[in-house]
Amino acid sequence: MTLSSRFTVPGQVWAMAASDPSGPLTVTGYGPNPPATVITRVDLSGKVAWQRTYPGTGRPQSRLSTDGMLWLACPDHDGQVLEAVLPDGSAGPTARPECRPDEEIGAFVLLDDGFVISWVSASRLVRRERSRPATSLPEPRVARYTREGECLWSTPIGLGAVSFPGVVETGDRTGWKIRPRRPWVPEEIGVDHWEPLLVSADRIAASFTDTRGGIGRTFFLDLRSGETVSVTAPAPAGRKAIAGPGQFLVGSQGYGAFTTGRFGRDGVETARWASHGAMLVDKNGGVSGPELENRLPSRSHFRRLASDGSLVDGPALTGYYTSYPAMDREGTAVFWRDGKLLAVDADLAGHELFAMDDSRTVIGRALLLSEGSVVLPLDNEVLVFRTPLGPLAEGPWPCGEANLRGNPLLS
Repeated sequence: MTLSSRFTVPGQVWAMAASDPSGPLTVTGYGPNPPATVITRVDLSGKVAWQRTYPGTGRPQSRLSTDGMLWLACPDHDGQVLEAVLPDGSAGPTARPECRPDEEIGAFVLLDDGFVISWVSASRLVRRERSRPATSLPEPRVARYTREGECLWSTPIGLGAVSFPGVVETGDRTGWKIRPRRPWVPEEIGVDHWEPLLVSADRIAASFTDTRGGIGRTFFLDLRSGETVSVTAPAPAGRKAIAGPGQFLVGSQGYGAFTTGRFGRDGVETARWASHGAMLVDKNGGVSGPELENRLPSRSHFRRLASDGSLVDGPALTGYYTSYPAMDREGTAVFWRDGKLLAVDADLAGHELFAMDDSRTVIGRALLLSEGSVVLPLDNEVLVFRTPLGPLAEGPWPCGEANLRGNPLLS
């Protein structure tokens, strides 16, 4: 196992994708002062084919299509625009979805025939650039569009009052004693930090949170009509995943919560586990992955979430900050954690593939490419490892399309 190459890209890596297991890579980075989004097409040796810079908001959004065209969400003076970059770096088609001047794209998914977009209140940076001041903050919504930007439907999102047993408050009304906080209406609502928008078959899972408290809900919508199918109870935000056609995993961590639930096509929870992490879902629906308990020293393990709701222990894990894993066809998961490239095989045996003294906490997802190449972004650097792993597995998440192209869609 060797570190075959390492190279830096402008700014911090926010997304990395490939349209083919042989590469090249399309890297989306964030450059500050002023915020800018930088797209770099680069091969596995670090040779740059082209690089383009776009206006940014500090939260780059990009999706790679099956034909190698990258779609990027950008602000401009008239609203929000989705711009395409062709594989050779030249400008492609543009879609300008209709929106209010004070809202921006929080997340989007690239469909075969258009887009699904989660809209939220625009950041202060974007609002300053608009000529028309907002009279009130817009309500979050989810909308579907054609490739030309025509709106097919738009569904308002009512987060409502939220609460959670682990959230407490103190002050005059509690006599300066710590008490559970009564339900409150968030002042600002944003998309969830992790996997805010997933599309599987004819279902959408769109997650929104109170940006200050981190308590949110996931809304399950019908892809064709935009109708709300079901909504989860308020809970701390966590990792999510596509679990199968019309099925999703929704995790929750914080304020005492450490769980993952499985939801079916009707939006009803069918299973719950006392674990939370960056989970993989294989072609048979099996769930496993590294836990992400928010504490040190670590008590986390690589876990298998059994169908009966029980947990099967894999190796113990040190540290906390973890890349999203990838899995090969033999069932071996690979990921970066605590300065190490780790692999856990189908028998839940752990293997250390590489280690170095590195405490960086900005870690992207691991990509498994051809010939056992594992590609990993750490802050502004990309590391390429040559490993004995086999080809990428086929499965709902994040194998197949979602893993390589960074577009959370299961058709």
